[in-house]
Amino acid sequence: MSSFHAKATDALKRLRTEEDGVVSFEYVIVAACMVGAVTAAFGTSAGGNVATVLTSGISTIVAAISAAV
Repeated sequence: MSSFHAKATDALKRLRTEEDGVVSFEYVIVAACMVGAVTAAFGTSAGGNVATVLTSGISTIVAAISAAV
């Protein structure tokens, strides 16, 4: 356990001092924020707010096309 802690600490120190590591870590943070935003918009199930609005809109369009034909 001690060797794992030492390796992890050493890796974090290198990550903090290297510019490439910082940029990579920033990308991870941005990706996590994007996943959170998409999850908030679409929900975690098939019945999220956006899915409900899209289904309703498509149903309205189909009804309008069927009425025109």
